[in-house]
Amino acid sequence: MEYIIYADESEEEGTYYSNFYGGLLVRSPDLLEVQEILTRTKEELNLGGKAKWQKVTPQYLGKYMGLMERFFDLVEEDRVKVRIMFRHGTFVATGLTDEQRANSYYILYYQFLKNAFGLQYSNDGREPISLRIYLDRRSGTDEQKRRFKAFIAALEQQPQFRRARILFPLDQIAEVAIEDHVLLQCLDTVLGAIQFRLNDLHKKKPAGAARRGGRTIAKEKLYRAILARIRKIYPHFNIGISTGMDGDLANRWRHRYRHWEFVPSESRWEKGRVKPK
Repeated sequence: MEYIIYADESEEEGTYYSNFYGGLLVRSPDLLEVQEILTRTKEELNLGGKAKWQKVTPQYLGKYMGLMERFFDLVEEDRVKVRIMFRHGTFVATGLTDEQRANSYYILYYQFLKNAFGLQYSNDGREPISLRIYLDRRSGTDEQKRRFKAFIAALEQQPQFRRARILFPLDQIAEVAIEDHVLLQCLDTVLGAIQFRLNDLHKKKPAGAARRGGRTIAKEKLYRAILARIRKIYPHFNIGISTGMDGDLANRWRHRYRHWEFVPSESRWEKGRVKPK
């Protein structure tokens, strides 16, 4: 058995929330059928090329809503698990070295992959489970990428993953192009919708205009459709806080959809970044 994880990131520095990371997980027995369902849905909707949050327009709104409906059907069926992580701007990390600041993108990515899915609670059997990790391609030095992948591969030596027999093979961690992976396209759309709403971009108006633009209105409608599907699974879901665990740490794995508000262990609170009510 394998777990296949697709991961993406968005908005390094937003007005209120920053460092958005998203991931989805599919078990290997489901992968081909899930890919086929979503690829066929795109074809039926005539949604050619790569689907991305930034490409949402009034003309394409209905197509994206159709794709998200089918995607969240798979989430509701627990054939796809989704995790979103972000940092609230009111909490600013302190005590960082120059090296940590230079590698903050990779450090946060590491924390996300290590913790977001609750992988240590996922394997009750005796057989090991191996991970395949596909990262959306991004700029960075070869050395940074090599070290990052090595750190991820080393996770399997940590006690919680050794006990659960979770493997992180180095040769199964790869950067990929979003246009080649329909699951990564769906993740980009969900992640974009969450950062759009948390940073109040639904209120944005063109310079000098009295009203919002058509694309902004379309994106808000798509966000609301996505939120409705999340709340169909988890009523009253709050997108701006860490999802509760209902008294059981293993729900970090069991839950189909979760958010994680990352707070640095050493940080200061900045009132000026508080989101107005």
